Amino acid sequence: MNCLIVDDDAFARKTLEACVRQTPFLKLADICNDAQSAIRIIREKEIDLVFLDIELPEINGFELLEQLKVVPLIILVSAKPQYAIEAFEYDVVDFLSKPFDFARFTKAVNRARLNFDKLKELAPSNQQGEFFIKKESKYLRLKFTDIVFIEALADYVMLYLSKESDNKINDRHTILSTMKAIESRLPATDFYRIHRSYIVRLDKINAIEDNYVLVADRQLPISRSNKESLLKRLGLP
Repeated sequence: MNCLIVDDDAFARKTLEACVRQTPFLKLADICNDAQSAIRIIREKEIDLVFLDIELPEINGFELLEQLKVVPLIILVSAKPQYAIEAFEYDVVDFLSKPFDFARFTKAVNRARLNFDKLKELAPSNQQGEFFIKKESKYLRLKFTDIVFIEALADYVMLYLSKESDNKINDRHTILSTMKAIESRLPATDFYRIHRSYIVRLDKINAIEDNYVLVADRQLPISRSNKESLLKRLGLP
């Protein structure tokens, strides 16, 4: 896994670098000390995992994540444990509280490796708008147009499907995967992540009211920042 270290503290950078070099399945692609450099590196290089400090100069780690369209696997690093709750709102792999030892580092990167392997298990879509998922020992072919929404369930995700014109849920599949893995396989023009636990197909949205989105016969929560982005995406005032 190609990884990037982003931290403005020299000692923290050296600590992370030493840990990475002791981990056989990690390859250090680059090191930087500010968010703008990190954004450039992520866009230019193939980065699978980022060790990201939160308190960076000018742009903090959370703001950096909001600027990325394609987000690698993220392990957030901070000396302030109070950031941990907010950190997981960004669907990160883990939160390392400074100072940490190699055992704690290893636990975090093993979790990242598991997520990375899940990404590779998903078959890519083809040109006909079809989507393959791995369920138990076989691959199932699904059409993008049949997916109504996707829900995160711990280490699994559930895909809700509709093949009827009335848009009612009539099928579902639970698979071992992460939201990040599923999201990476969906066409961004048709799907939108409204919440860390939900992805919806845009043309399946029936209404948006307060902090909820109505799709089929389900009312799904939408975060405030995602609601603003969704309204812009749909061309709504």
